[in-house]
Amino acid sequence: MLKLAEALVSRPVVYVTRDIERALGLPLNTAGYHIISNETPFAKPIAEKYPSILLVKSERLLDTHELLARPEVQSYLAELATPAVLVFKPTRLIERLAARFGWRLLNPAADLAGRVEEKISQVEWLGALRKYLPPHEILPARLLAWENKPFILQFNRAHTGSGTLLITAAGELSTIQSTYPDRPVRRTEYVPGPMFTSNNVVADSAILHGNISYQITGLPPYTDQPFATVGNDWGYAREFFAAAKNGEELLSKYREIVDKVGAKLRADGWKGLFGIDVAVREDGRDLYLIEINARQPASTTYESKLQEWAFSASGQETDRKSAARPITTFAAHLASLLGLDLTGYELIPVASGAQIIRRQTAARNLDQDEIAGRGEKLRAAGYTVVTYANSKPGTDLIRTQSREQIISAHGQLNARGKEIANLVSL
Repeated sequence: MLKLAEALVSRPVVYVTRDIERALGLPLNTAGYHIISNETPFAKPIAEKYPSILLVKSERLLDTHELLARPEVQSYLAELATPAVLVFKPTRLIERLAARFGWRLLNPAADLAGRVEEKISQVEWLGALRKYLPPHEILPARLLAWENKPFILQFNRAHTGSGTLLITAAGELSTIQSTYPDRPVRRTEYVPGPMFTSNNVVADSAILHGNISYQITGLPPYTDQPFATVGNDWGYAREFFAAAKNGEELLSKYREIVDKVGAKLRADGWKGLFGIDVAVREDGRDLYLIEINARQPASTTYESKLQEWAFSASGQETDRKSAARPITTFAAHLASLLGLDLTGYELIPVASGAQIIRRQTAARNLDQDEIAGRGEKLRAAGYTVVTYANSKPGTDLIRTQSREQIISAHGQLNARGKEIANLVSL
């Protein structure tokens, strides 16, 4: 997108992030685009090729606000002409730091993101759009009654690492009630069936619909948490909706949800990326809004890579004059945040591709030598691999990326997916 390239030359953007992978959605030789992140074995060889990347060395991985507080980061920003700062997910602390040092923070307000994402405030924020949610109610935990059928229980924010719980027995509910009797909770009907997600972009002039991917959730050996998202498969999503008897009807409702939520976000001042997660009933009769991610979803970078490859293979010109001009998801996100006009643009379609993430588990804590060894085996098998130096349960360890799909059916890996699982488990 020529307008974005021109804007970055005069208005440089610095993406400050704990994990460099989140910032790799643009070609790294893009003039005016800078990255500040932690020095890791994965990040170091990338930074050696590009002077626009600053890596901070520390005894542990620093969070974004800690990076922004470092003197070398502040000096780097001071040397640039009127830079804008972009982060993965804003917080009030990051906003205070930006105000203190006079940095222009591109992200929408953290308070708005919180209202949209948090489980109880989200229902109030949705207003009439709550009709897209599964049947639900909000009440103090002590007033919940066990009705002999499973349901989803959510606190407004995650507590002790478990913000979403599937309650399957009266005893499980009693434990929650005795521990948090007066805490408000959201009780939602459990919708068994596949989950899908899309990364969409709100701009002043348009709402751009992202590619739908199947959301790989709770799959061992990648996680020990039943609702933890561990990957995406764009090819299987296309296959699923093409095969469904009412696939077009389901896709139409999905697009309607994206448009309605996007319009409400824009009315509240939102710009840039937002994710929409839906669940499709096992019988395929309907789909429901499950989550709104008011931030850059974690799959954005790889989706943008897949789009670059797809666009390059098509042999099209970047700014061809036609009804729809192609743009990657990450580029559209950045263009929107910079206030550029996205009229006539569409996110580049992705036909296939997948990624899956091995997370740290409570039962089996992988050390850095094990992570590096498994990463090398995956690379030798032809996969793109991102490794992380994380140790807390639930955090990313090994991100494996494939240009082909790895899912054969809901909750089932195909031969390629099984190969990755075996290499991750060695």
